Amino acid sequence: MPIDPLVVRAHGLWEHLAQVPVSFAHPGGVNVVVSSRSGLCPVGWVGVVALGGSAIVTAPSDSAARIVRDALGRLPVEAVVDSALVREALPVARVLGPAAPSYVSAAGFRPAETGALAVEQLSAAHPDLRSLERVTGHEDAGEAALDEITSPAFIVREHGQVVAAAGYRAWPRRTAHIGVLTAPQARGRGLARVTGSAAVAHALAVGLLPQWRARPPASRRVAAALGFDELGSQLSIEIA
Repeated sequence: MPIDPLVVRAHGLWEHLAQVPVSFAHPGGVNVVVSSRSGLCPVGWVGVVALGGSAIVTAPSDSAARIVRDALGRLPVEAVVDSALVREALPVARVLGPAAPSYVSAAGFRPAETGALAVEQLSAAHPDLRSLERVTGHEDAGEAALDEITSPAFIVREHGQVVAAAGYRAWPRRTAHIGVLTAPQARGRGLARVTGSAAVAHALAVGLLPQWRARPPASRRVAAALGFDELGSQLSIEIA
């Protein structure tokens, strides 16, 4: 059976982010390696990424890797990114995720209709973006990370105020990590899809692979509406 090109590109990205030689195992397999500089998780944590039916895991030390291999080696791939099952198998202090990494090709992209909405571009440093971040709150703003984007910000205004914005940060392996943020009073009206669509179109136009990594169901629904395929899950674990 031919391998999905999106899966191949996603595998290459996360193998690179592991910062040590590692590859996704055969279907159903889990590869655990030691990487103190892993980009799969915060420093000192265990990072787990399952994509396309196999998984890679990075641990910050040999001792942590042994614990993880003993615990997660007995679990099927889908279980190693299940936070509840991981808590039963490992001495866990904290867990982040799971988040769902999704990807889209130029052929699969479904652009949003803008209708009467005007989509503008701003620089990532524009003060109007900081105003939007203050309105949405620290948690949502941190998830979107619009202060880190390397693309223009694609925005929609109402009454002169930015109420939705999206952009992307350039990741390794020619990947565009999409971030979207909508003001609380403007949610549920398709503005995330409109601004996100503009960011995705920009990324595809310059030959990048758009990545949409989300935990909230609403964000995942926006990605699906734009044609993104959820290829797996990501989990970060702090060992107690």
